[in-house]
Amino acid sequence: MPVHPPRPTGPPLNALRAFEAAARLGGFSKAAEELCVTAGAVAQQIKGLEDWAGAALFDRQPQGVVLNDLGRQVLPLAERAFDQLAATVQEIRAVASPNRLHIAALPAVAQLWLSPRLPAIRRALPDLVISVTALEQVPNLARDPFDLTLFLGDPEEGQIIAMDEILPVCAPAVAEGLAQIADLAQVPCLSDSSWSQDWAVWLKVRAGAEAPQLHGPVFSLYALAVQEAVNGAGVLMGHQSLIEQDLKAGRLVCPFPQAVPTGKALVLTARNPMRPPLARLIGELCESGL
Repeated sequence: MPVHPPRPTGPPLNALRAFEAAARLGGFSKAAEELCVTAGAVAQQIKGLEDWAGAALFDRQPQGVVLNDLGRQVLPLAERAFDQLAATVQEIRAVASPNRLHIAALPAVAQLWLSPRLPAIRRALPDLVISVTALEQVPNLARDPFDLTLFLGDPEEGQIIAMDEILPVCAPAVAEGLAQIADLAQVPCLSDSSWSQDWAVWLKVRAGAEAPQLHGPVFSLYALAVQEAVNGAGVLMGHQSLIEQDLKAGRLVCPFPQAVPTGKALVLTARNPMRPPLARLIGELCESGL
């Protein structure tokens, strides 16, 4: 008579995923942010994994959790496993829908640089279906379901579309009252909270010790700050690659046209740049950035 004993069960996949994220990122809170759950949920998943294993993977300390020896030994295996799982999912997606491509971009880049170029790209590549997701942080292309990214960052981290240079911009009517850099103290100077040092960087190079004391509102969305500059609300420190459309249209002008490099660039990265549909899209994006 055949015997069918119950097979031993492994830990839930979510528990392994929680461990890998917490171990890689250095804490339950960071893992929770990446996994879009609460830190308590991550802690519960990891406690379940430790109960299944019969051993702790983290040392609990007053200031947080620290990966212990067993956790450090297991982490590389977990990372490789989830990298391979993500690669499998990406390959299934690429084979099943080869002409569907997904771009992840910084919100300002998506709104101000990419959006104006999408109509021409659709005309040039009518067979491709291109989706865009705006993110504040660069995704991990080895894990996340994106084909390419567009972000302002280190020029060595990908293919350079344009070097990042900054300079003051404003509506033509505002520029009429700006004869010298010192006049900036008399008008609102707009800034973006993510690039709060832009004014200091530009003034250090162009004004030095004679830099004026500036005042003005701060925006969490750079595209909103650009629109307010167009509306005549003040002078914005513009990133040239992001304001070029408004400069060409005359909605914005440069009262002091001395640009200063930030050391960053508009950078494109791709998971599999030789894949034919993706290579065609990259070619169009690079050409449109010239």
